[in-house]
Formats: sequence, C-alpha cells, structure tokens
Amino acid sequence: MTDFLADISSSYDNVAVSYAERVVDGPEWEEAGFDLLAELVSGRTALEVGSVSDVGSPLEVGSVLDVGCGPGRTTGLLAERGLRVIGIDLSPGMIEVARRDHPDLDFRVGSMTALELPDDSVGGVVSWWSIIHLPRDVVPQAFAEFHRVLAPGGVLLMGFHVGEESTHKTSGYGGHPMNIYVHRWTAAALTELAVAAGFTPYPEVEIPDHCLLFRK
Repeated sequence: MTDFLADISSSYDNVAVSYAERVVDGPEWEEAGFDLLAELVSGRTALEVGSVSDVGSPLEVGSVLDVGCGPGRTTGLLAERGLRVIGIDLSPGMIEVARRDHPDLDFRVGSMTALELPDDSVGGVVSWWSIIHLPRDVVPQAFAEFHRVLAPGGVLLMGFHVGEESTHKTSGYGGHPMNIYVHRWTAAALTELAVAAGFTPYPEVEIPDHCLLFRK
C-alpha cells in the first residue's frame, strides 16, 4: 500500500468509532440524491440491461457500489431504497464498525484506486465525499476504476468539498490523531476528469454545487 493510502487507512482506523457517533446526518440534499440514484439505476437495469446473465457478471447489474463507505451510514440509506449495495472502504476499522451497525449488508476492505470487482458489474457508484483525501494526480485513477466497474448506462453520483485549496488534517472526531490531506474541488475540474475517463454528465438534472451526476 502506498504511503498516502496507508495514512488514510490508519487515520480512519483511529477515528472509526468516534466518527460513527458524530457523523449521523448528511447534507440536506442527500435523501433526494439517493432517491434519484435509485430511480436511475432501477430504470436502467429494467429497461436496458436485463439479467445478470446478459453481462456474465457475478454481481447483479442493479447493485450499487458505495466507495469510501466509512461506518456504513450512506450504505444503509441506499439499501433502504431497495438497492443491493456493496460498501467498500480503505479502513479496516471503519469496515468493522459498518459490519457491527449494519450486519445484513455487504462490506469489504478495499481501495477505490484498485477495485476488486469485475468490469461492467454494477449499476451505480456512489462516491460521497470520499475522493477528497486522494492526491489530485490520483483522482483520474479513481474515475477510471468507477468507469470500469460500471455497466453501460450506469450512474456515478459524487459529493465533494467545493473550492481549490488543500489542507492537512492532523486530528479529528474527538481529537484522535490523523494524517490526511483534504482536497477541495470545483465542479468544472472534476467534470473535466470524469469526461476524460469516459463519463457523460447529466446536464438536465438540477443538483447542488457540491454534487455531480454522471452516466457511463
């Protein structure tokens, strides 16, 4: 594991329990965003792709990948919408808390820079404030992985901190030690990277400035 991935993993191991206790609500637009994602993924699955046998994947095409799932809060919200969700996080500590709090859901330790899933195997990817710790030159690698695992017509929903600056975070969530960088992004910069990876924006969808929606 590269140094920055190891730092992210150990930092969130340190704060996993306190993070789950403190971060219990998402942004105001969150519920509507997940409703929209579920509608788009379910509609695409039923109308365009069909059964899993059509693509030769061990996963249902209608499943959604929650990358950087943390303690599983967002994974649970997605599951409540009838989606088959897989939560992936770099931190084993976060995954342990997620499995504790959501024992019926599928959680796995893994990196968004090298997803251990087949090509074209999921109908949706949610990256909910989870790319913010990746070095800027590594984010295209994450976009490439999102594009690879999404089935044709699949949907990517992203949340991020708006801006252009980067800050170094040395503690958090009750004063626990951390060693991570928080990188803010503009929508234009992320859209440029997404398009370069093969994604198409959803221009007709009205969403907040800190969220983006793309289609493969």
